[in-house]
Amino acid sequence: MPTLKPLEQLDPARFDTPAILKKLASSSRQLAELKGMAASIPNQGILINTLGLQEAKDSSEIENIVTTHDELFKGDVHPDTFANPATKEVLRYRQALRFGFEQVRTSGLLTVNHIVGIQGELERNNAGFRKLPGTALKDGGGQTVYTPPQDPAEIVALMSGLERFMNDDALFPADPLIKMALMHHQFESIHPFYDGNGRTGRILNVLYLVKEGLLEIPVLYLSSHIVQTKADYYRLLQTVRDNDTWEEWVLYMLQAVETTARQTVMTVQAIKAALFDYKHRIRDGYKFYSQDLINNLFMHPYTKIEFVQRDLQVSRLTATKYLEALVVGGFVGKQKVGRSNYYVNVALNGILLAQHQATN
Repeated sequence: MPTLKPLEQLDPARFDTPAILKKLASSSRQLAELKGMAASIPNQGILINTLGLQEAKDSSEIENIVTTHDELFKGDVHPDTFANPATKEVLRYRQALRFGFEQVRTSGLLTVNHIVGIQGELERNNAGFRKLPGTALKDGGGQTVYTPPQDPAEIVALMSGLERFMNDDALFPADPLIKMALMHHQFESIHPFYDGNGRTGRILNVLYLVKEGLLEIPVLYLSSHIVQTKADYYRLLQTVRDNDTWEEWVLYMLQAVETTARQTVMTVQAIKAALFDYKHRIRDGYKFYSQDLINNLFMHPYTKIEFVQRDLQVSRLTATKYLEALVVGGFVGKQKVGRSNYYVNVALNGILLAQHQATN
């Protein structure tokens, strides 16, 4: 098995092909449109939270960790009551994403320590990089298709090299979208952890784009595209290792960016329209209207009395009255499971389900 080489040993000029430059232009345009659209939502936390849940679900599905929207949204509201093991794992993905975003936003860097922290949030352990041999990637038939580096010292050296590649622009003068494609492949090939490599690698994609200023907040998630093209994703990962076909891999990743950005623009537009519709109709029809209430309804596809109490600083009785009035108005649907009630944002839930159906 050939030894993994530092990415800067590649020639940046090899990616200046007509096909790559054309795809780079269209994917960059679509990404810029998404950045602008996301910035038009007054409360950015709404997108981080709702789209982060969607990404957590799709990314985990690639690893055969499967939950439903209903289980996921209920688990977000009542984690101790409703969250099954798969749902809890998906919710940890969103927590890992938030952790990573805070690190990048604070430091302006994407470091090895950040990556270890992200994986630790995902797996709820501090095992760190692999220290024991034996890790191999197998195909559906159980045949080994790739053996990542086994020596702990080599893993540390390769990850240090990847850190330099991500943070030192002079090391490899290429467009950030091309660099994102290269670093994603390198990370998955190093496979530095015992578990969580795929999910950690997909979180790194969007965090790198935030670090590079191509996005203000983490809202571009490639997992839905990878779910749809899973066979191509794994085939192209491997053909780079076997045949040095980097150009094909970069084109695949640029297409993933373009497709996902276009779909996400439509989702953000729909969320924005629903948010303003709720805002105007609740403001016109209910004396208890407040921006904090609108934020609450759109921060959680499913909300509960305690969330409204906390966010609006009102009593439980008052929060209950507000939500019950919104049920009558058709803004939220009330669901009762056991002794717990939760309230479904009808419009937001419909948008997220429609997006999922459109991309899967």
